[in-house]
Amino acid sequence: MNKEFYQHILNKQQITGAVPSNKEIASWALEVIRLLYPEQSNRMFTFIHQLESEFKKLEKGLCEILDATRGTHEDNEILSETFFNGLPELYRLLNTDIQATFDGDPAAKSEFEVVRAYPGFYAISFYRLAHSLHELGVPLIPRILTEYAHSKTGIDIHPAANIGDYFHIDHGTGVVIGETCLIGSHVKIYQGVTLGALSVNKGQSHQKRHPTVEDHAVIYAGATILGGRTVIGRGSIIGGNVWLTKSVPAYSKVYHTHEVSLLKEKIKD
Repeated sequence: MNKEFYQHILNKQQITGAVPSNKEIASWALEVIRLLYPEQSNRMFTFIHQLESEFKKLEKGLCEILDATRGTHEDNEILSETFFNGLPELYRLLNTDIQATFDGDPAAKSEFEVVRAYPGFYAISFYRLAHSLHELGVPLIPRILTEYAHSKTGIDIHPAANIGDYFHIDHGTGVVIGETCLIGSHVKIYQGVTLGALSVNKGQSHQKRHPTVEDHAVIYAGATILGGRTVIGRGSIIGGNVWLTKSVPAYSKVYHTHEVSLLKEKIKD
């Protein structure tokens, strides 16, 4: 390789600076989640001031991450403080998600099990945290966090999607929830569901490209629902492997119809 190539890479490094790795950023988020849910940690605190100190340390850590990733906010200290002031609401939302998962899955033996072992809750917890940062105008970091959870669970939720409370993802592998999705409360989604766009035209980046799913809808495994104008009405049930690009009214049931035919000859043992 010639010196011009080395110089090009050196210039990029000097412009970029010492940016924290995605793993470091995700580790910060995990520490926040583990403080909220000690079920995921072996750390125990005896006094309130100890817990307060840990949250303050993470608040400072967020500020440092924002500074290092060249966040465009004028005052990253205020932004970090604002995020942590919003943690009680984030915690409330996550508790509704835990309840929805426990109530909606007969296999769940306890809320502790949901918090500790369920990939759906893991992905949702990262999404809720990332969405809070996204709402504050933080660039890049929200996407890093949801993509980290995606790599761990196979569940891909864009941090800009708007998702109501009591959200339940069952099993979860292969779920895709696009950037402009609007999802109401008490919605249940199974593995392999795609809430996507009809096209990938870059010129549509500022338009609503992904579906709206209203309250109390259930979407079964493998269903694909596309388009910004597509609305799944309240209380609707979308069966497995259904392909939808048009809206369905409230309390609809949409299923594939299957034909059953008998074999002409029995299979020999």
